[in-house]
Amino acid sequence: MLEDANLDENYDGASSAPDKDEAKAWGTSFVVGNTEYAASLFWQPLQNRDDPYAEIIEASENVLEGADLFCLKPGKSPQFGLCVSYQGYKTKMPAAAISVATALSDRSSFLAVFKVSNGWWYVCARNDIILSDGDMLFLNEEDAKEQFMSMLAVPDWGRKIAPAEWGLEDIESQSLEALLDKGVEVKLQKIHALRGPKLFAVVAAVAVVAIWLVSTLINSIFLAPPKKPIIAPAPIKKLEKAPPPPEPKPWESIQDPQAVLEKCFKATKDVVGIVTPGWKIEGITCTPTGLVTSWRREVGRLSWIDKALNESGVTFSSRSISARGDSVVVSVPIKDIKTLNSPPEMNGVDLVNTLNDTFQAIQMPINMSTESWTSPQKNVYRSVKFNFTSNHDPQQWMGLLMNFSGLKINTLKYDTNNHNWYYEGAIYVL
Repeated sequence: MLEDANLDENYDGASSAPDKDEAKAWGTSFVVGNTEYAASLFWQPLQNRDDPYAEIIEASENVLEGADLFCLKPGKSPQFGLCVSYQGYKTKMPAAAISVATALSDRSSFLAVFKVSNGWWYVCARNDIILSDGDMLFLNEEDAKEQFMSMLAVPDWGRKIAPAEWGLEDIESQSLEALLDKGVEVKLQKIHALRGPKLFAVVAAVAVVAIWLVSTLINSIFLAPPKKPIIAPAPIKKLEKAPPPPEPKPWESIQDPQAVLEKCFKATKDVVGIVTPGWKIEGITCTPTGLVTSWRREVGRLSWIDKALNESGVTFSSRSISARGDSVVVSVPIKDIKTLNSPPEMNGVDLVNTLNDTFQAIQMPINMSTESWTSPQKNVYRSVKFNFTSNHDPQQWMGLLMNFSGLKINTLKYDTNNHNWYYEGAIYVL
């Protein structure tokens, strides 16, 4: 099977069909009980706890442009969530992710999918932080399951929750309604409304001015003291703050893209090479943290696949069997990938033009989009995301991809039916 995928032959410049995957459909709210909850918010860490609104306004202008509603997640790692009202969000709508995160606050990390009124709600947090893509209401069950299984390869989840009908081993099921009732309810607010400390400051300032005017009037009429000589106050010496340490740039600790390609390729060959009589291997997904794949029963028995996996010599970090015993999902860890400093060398326009020209030369389609990220110290970092599909394995692509400094590989997928590889990554730009 692997030989058909050109795992060992040299690259010869052949073309392949473009990637036809469409964007996954998602929603903005679901109903539990008689309450409509907001989902699919964009989450960011909160740096200034004393006055968060300036930070929120800046994020609504530079990170999620057009965002006009927000909410604040309390706790030792506070965050704010952003959303856009024209997508269906409303003020006073409670944020579902905050309620579940506070209900599960006894564990710093959790991974969960819940069947809700209009889809499958995926939510996850690491180290008390809701991930930026860790709050998503999928309208398609397969999209939710694929996202859940890809993150399942990441180790050390404190809680792993999924619908019972998925039949996953070592995965618990929970009542979403009970968790929402247990957690803290925080509702969406308008970003540009006067609120909190600012509202208090305005009221306090008006009161102080009123008291000062009345006091001045009384003193000037009834209690004016004899004039005293004016003594100039001693000048106050300003203490200069030490400048903050330089912020580490994201490309200074990129997981070595060549090592990611090599280790994912080896892990893929290992699992494809396992002989499983009566069972057919399905799609394979690999990230810098691990590989996930599954086998589906055709005519075999569960004991046959169990024996094949035990005697394969492959180390698995997890193994799940469906309730009907006709599907087995496994995770293979990816370890010892070093980080390196790989600074960008081109601006966004030049990089896009170079990639287009390079892929046109070998008659290969490529999909690209730009993205930006604002750091806690307000530095903006930009990159060009890309993905493409090829019938050539990662070894054949290393020579081309390694020419780009600032490269990171996010995901590799191998289709065991048509023997195509799907590559997804990003390249930082100036």
